[in-house]
Amino acid sequence: MSDETNTPVLEVSDLHVSVGGKEILKGLNLTVGAGETHAIMGRNGSGKSTLSAAIMGNPRYEITSGTIVYGGQDIAELAVHERARAGVFLSFQYPVALPGVSVVNFLRQAVRAVRGDDVPIKAFRPLVKENLKILDIPQTFMTRYVNDGFSGGEKKRLEMLQMLMLQPTLAILDETDSGLDIDALKVVSTAINGLRSEKRAQLVITHYQRILQYVTPDHVHVLLDGQIVKSGGPDLAHELEKHGYEWLEKDAA
Repeated sequence: MSDETNTPVLEVSDLHVSVGGKEILKGLNLTVGAGETHAIMGRNGSGKSTLSAAIMGNPRYEITSGTIVYGGQDIAELAVHERARAGVFLSFQYPVALPGVSVVNFLRQAVRAVRGDDVPIKAFRPLVKENLKILDIPQTFMTRYVNDGFSGGEKKRLEMLQMLMLQPTLAILDETDSGLDIDALKVVSTAINGLRSEKRAQLVITHYQRILQYVTPDHVHVLLDGQIVKSGGPDLAHELEKHGYEWLEKDAA
């Protein structure tokens, strides 16, 4: 990343992305500065998850034009693991199970892959313990297999644990609130808020205003048919909750 303090963490310019030959993003523009939390809201099929996958470098998502610049660097040619090592983290909407892989081994491997070297066990254990406490996760959780038989809330807690362990510069949270009860939502929100700092940025992708009651964004953007059609402050999320997306669709027509 660039050392320039005024360089945006993320700058997406005129981004067009296709999946299986169908264009999903149609000229999307977005700038996220250091220290900022941005919320992306929109209906199913509007392109929210496509945006997150394109930023992370999922090869299924073809960038046909436009740029994704992270920390001043065009990352179009970087593989997924290279983006992760550079400080980009994506929380999936539907985390996969890894039977036979314990949570503790998964986390050590993830931290090793991002840092580029092994983490001494004396440094690893207290860090895990601290983050388990933040997320209200019992120590026995570490011996379980990754997402194998996990509830929805447990899966999201594990992703938040991974995020806290990795300390990414850009955290992309793709519908992290999906399927969570109120207690799990509060715990997840605590992790998101705990990661906020002047050097980091967050992109919270969601259908609903619910998580934004606990994670207050600096900016809210509404995605409609592959483009951001309206941006504003936290009040915009309340307007969407009150009026739905139809009022913006009418304006865009």
